[in-house]
Amino acid sequence: MNWFLLGEIVYIAVLIFVCIRILYDTRSATKTMSYLLLVVFLPIVGIILYFSIGVNYRNRKIYSKKLVKDVDLDQWLRKEILKSSQRIMETGNEVLRENKALAKLVLHEELSPITRNNSTKILVNGEEKFPKVIEVLESAQDHIHMEYYIYEPDRIGREIAEVLKRKAQEGVIVRFVYDDFGSRKIRRQLVGELREAGVHAVPFYKIKLIFLANRINYRNHRKIIVVDGREAFVGGINVSDDYINYKGDNEPAYWRDMHLYMSGPVVHHLQYLFMGDWNFCAEDSLGPTKDYFPDFTDIKHPEDRYMQIVASGPDSDSPAILYSILQGVMLAKSEILITTPYFIPGESLMDLLVISAKSGVNVHIMIPAVGDSIVVNSAAQSYYLELLEAGVHIHRYKKGFVHSKTMVVDGEIVMIGTANMDIRSFDLNFEVNAIIYDEEDAARMRQIFFDDVKHASEIDLQEWKSRPRHIHLLERVARLVSPLL
Repeated sequence: MNWFLLGEIVYIAVLIFVCIRILYDTRSATKTMSYLLLVVFLPIVGIILYFSIGVNYRNRKIYSKKLVKDVDLDQWLRKEILKSSQRIMETGNEVLRENKALAKLVLHEELSPITRNNSTKILVNGEEKFPKVIEVLESAQDHIHMEYYIYEPDRIGREIAEVLKRKAQEGVIVRFVYDDFGSRKIRRQLVGELREAGVHAVPFYKIKLIFLANRINYRNHRKIIVVDGREAFVGGINVSDDYINYKGDNEPAYWRDMHLYMSGPVVHHLQYLFMGDWNFCAEDSLGPTKDYFPDFTDIKHPEDRYMQIVASGPDSDSPAILYSILQGVMLAKSEILITTPYFIPGESLMDLLVISAKSGVNVHIMIPAVGDSIVVNSAAQSYYLELLEAGVHIHRYKKGFVHSKTMVVDGEIVMIGTANMDIRSFDLNFEVNAIIYDEEDAARMRQIFFDDVKHASEIDLQEWKSRPRHIHLLERVARLVSPLL
């Protein structure tokens, strides 16, 4: 028997099967072509890579994290959420009413309620975030729910861990979900210390083969803290000394990032997200009770912020965060301010930004002057020329590494959270953003953006076009593989 010929026949059959699977499984034409080229031109290795990083688990629903399993109760809750959201939309502030298309989209895509009577505090950098986090954690009476992509066992990580351990010993229920890849440094020691003190700490989707596992691709990139179901945090700042800009001889590189503190009914949806993630990765199961979802009827916040939470990942029916950003761009009449450390927008967002700029909308994008990945940076730069020619202002932040994930539209809408403007955040990672419909918070974010512009240089169109041709070519090649990054 000719074993070589038999092996070729088997390999071709497997290759055909994988190609058919890619065609059926991948929604984006660009990603489909990238995966097909990968498996065809990298024999065996390409197939292994596809099954490691390319399988679309959103279609397979393996991340089922439903809290309410009773069908009748679930239907009743859906009706109540839709009814209350519709009532708030009709009687809400002018910003909400003018941008109800966005609010309706998020409501129907993620069943994320439109809420009012919320209080917010925008936190700039770790210097503002961590003192507020510790203050709120110290006030916990019933439970602390924490979920992080990166948690480091360094100075601030140890300080927060001591608070968690002490609160657990006081009788507060502390639950901590950490991404097994992003927080791999705490797996050996700190997690054990937390558990010994009574903290319930579990990895999200535990990785067994760290260097070759599909689970690495589907990362829990969320940063969520919920305390007593009443106060919460969300944003781009992980638990790490990198995010605190110490003043001293050993000062680390400067990091610019944003976080958001909130209290009020909007906390309920962050609680819902955390509990769903907990039920997926922990041995016990949490259900909706008044301890986790307290009544805010008698509590009035003078700020009265109108807010929604939008989340997406392999557990959601659609890329809801991408849809919310697209809708926000479409609603813009005068100005769009985007800050992101990674900018690989994909065709739909790219087209809308170009159309907005050509229609007279003042579009500004803030990105790092120096990225932390040569390939990702080159792929991002491949989009700049078309944007610059359309009139988009692109600012490269030079004071340090800008890690914020924010968007401000028309000085009215604020989006702040964990999602980068890239394909990974839109399609692969578990992400969460907060949306604020409020001119005061938008004005604060707008001021922060233009303060950052003072530490950035704007890309000049003619200088960008005149760069050597081989640089443009390398960027185009990087763009081809961008769906795989």
